[in-house]
Amino acid sequence: MPCEILVLYYSRHGSVRQMAQLVARGIEQVPGAAVRIRTVPPVAPITQTAAPPVPESGAPYVEHADLIDCAGVALGSPTRFGNMAAPLKSFWDTTSELWMNGALAGKPAAVFTSTATLHGGQETTLLSLALPLLHHGMLLMGLPYTEHELVTTTTGGTPYGASHTAGVSDDAPISETERRLCFALGRRLATIAVKLST
Repeated sequence: MPCEILVLYYSRHGSVRQMAQLVARGIEQVPGAAVRIRTVPPVAPITQTAAPPVPESGAPYVEHADLIDCAGVALGSPTRFGNMAAPLKSFWDTTSELWMNGALAGKPAAVFTSTATLHGGQETTLLSLALPLLHHGMLLMGLPYTEHELVTTTTGGTPYGASHTAGVSDDAPISETERRLCFALGRRLATIAVKLST
């Protein structure tokens, strides 16, 4: 059976969704690896209507079983004031039972984000995404400087994980450098997951 990697993300305007697909393509390049893509529903104050229990289109909503079944996790979020978006935080807040059982301990994980501006909190968002993964005992991996694009990028890309600068109007396409780093992150995560599962 293939080693399945969960790509879990939240995307409001589409940039993080595109990154998730690129990370997934990198995972699929590794022999013995497969991808499961999931998202989380938006959250709303009690004065607003909640999202339907099943999304109308796109990736299905994540369930705890997706985390238990996976051999590794790539976690992505847009930046919200230098932090992960509330829908992802809300989901991780429901995983105490998995934490108590050590269900995710020892599994590799990686993170990715998109921001409106180059200095809009990419690295702090990646670190905020890493915190619940570390608390669950996951093995966090970033992008090493052997990925030459980290040295040459003028758009997104950090050693903490893949990143994208979408522009204030969220209309900047993912650059070739950002694409390559997304692929590299997926390949790196899948390679380690496959090695750990054998």
